[in-house]
Amino acid sequence: MPLINIGPAENFPVGKGVLVEVDGKRYAVFNTTGQYYAVDDICPHAGGHFSEGSITGTKAYCPLHNAEVDVRTGMCGPPCASDVETYDVSCDSTDLFLHVD
Repeated sequence: MPLINIGPAENFPVGKGVLVEVDGKRYAVFNTTGQYYAVDDICPHAGGHFSEGSITGTKAYCPLHNAEVDVRTGMCGPPCASDVETYDVSCDSTDLFLHVD
């Protein structure tokens, strides 16, 4: 599984989604008090971007219709009919790395 350096950890503030694009694919990366998670950025309901929505705890919300995704599992709530993929994120004390297929 390739590791992609996505930048310094300081670029990923607590409680905010950050868009990361790798080879044309969009990932939403979240810092939940020092634990990092990544999910597909595109909401399966209406194509909104989770990285542009709010996050509370481990639930991120699509800004279009407030659909939620658990950033730990990729499980989406209504009105989504499907879930999203999750991706591991690691930190070497300075930079974050996204584990992609």
